[in-house]
Amino acid sequence: MSDTHRQTIHCEDARVLAHQSWAGGQHVLRLAAPRCAASAVPGSFIHLQCDPGIPMRRPLSIMRSDPAAGWIEVLYKVAGPGLAALARVRTGDSRSLLGPIGNGFTPVPERPLALLIGGGVGIPPLVFLAERLAADGRHDPLALFGSELPFPFALDHRPRPVAGMPRDATAAMQLLEELGVPSRLASRAGLPGGHDGYVTGLAELWLQAGADPGRCAVYACGPEPMLRAVAGFAQRHALPAQLCLEEYMACAVGGCAGCAIPVLINGQREMRRVCVDGPVFAAGSVYPVRPAA
Repeated sequence: MSDTHRQTIHCEDARVLAHQSWAGGQHVLRLAAPRCAASAVPGSFIHLQCDPGIPMRRPLSIMRSDPAAGWIEVLYKVAGPGLAALARVRTGDSRSLLGPIGNGFTPVPERPLALLIGGGVGIPPLVFLAERLAADGRHDPLALFGSELPFPFALDHRPRPVAGMPRDATAAMQLLEELGVPSRLASRAGLPGGHDGYVTGLAELWLQAGADPGRCAVYACGPEPMLRAVAGFAQRHALPAQLCLEEYMACAVGGCAGCAIPVLINGQREMRRVCVDGPVFAAGSVYPVRPAA
């Protein structure tokens, strides 16, 4: 990690501005962190103290950032004692954070159709990206989200039309609809308004309905099986794809190398740290294209 990169990671005592609970042990936490908010990009994350008595921080993707107001939002699902402790924080409490950390998504200018695919707690970076793309105005994003837990956001059941969507895909993320970004949801858990299937299935239907693959790029974050499926989808349709990886981390600033993964670089497998070399990587470097049999 370069010295320049190190200088963009700030340590702040972040004050809790809001803490909203959702079904399935999911929470959206808004934190006053002006230095982090000023330089956060879609795909970057924070390393957050859960409780003063728990030394290990937790990496959490940034879901929204308002540089003018000086706040960021993160979504997390309670898993283990650390995040269980975080779930008990109240408005006005403070927690130490490091951030923003990592290299984010890089929108492809010549591919204005931005297909955003998020799964579970991998949804936040795509919400952030959708918001930034909508504000920029040079891309036409479509967000497709999948989850096996109830979606941790307000739903819009009268969303703007999207070509190719099946009859059961009737709900969208209200926030994105308000921003002018169409979205659809998928689940195998029978969630109201969600397509009964995988989120990559919605992506296939969208392309089949006439979207121009030559103008499309894919951006995704979610569990490993979903990312493999997204990489395969992108390979089949010759779409450039960027994946935001989720990985266990100890230090989150490149020192411990506990989050290192093999990545294909110039035809050779090399180890790269998800925290500072990523968390966003080209899909083909993480899941290399296999030659046809």
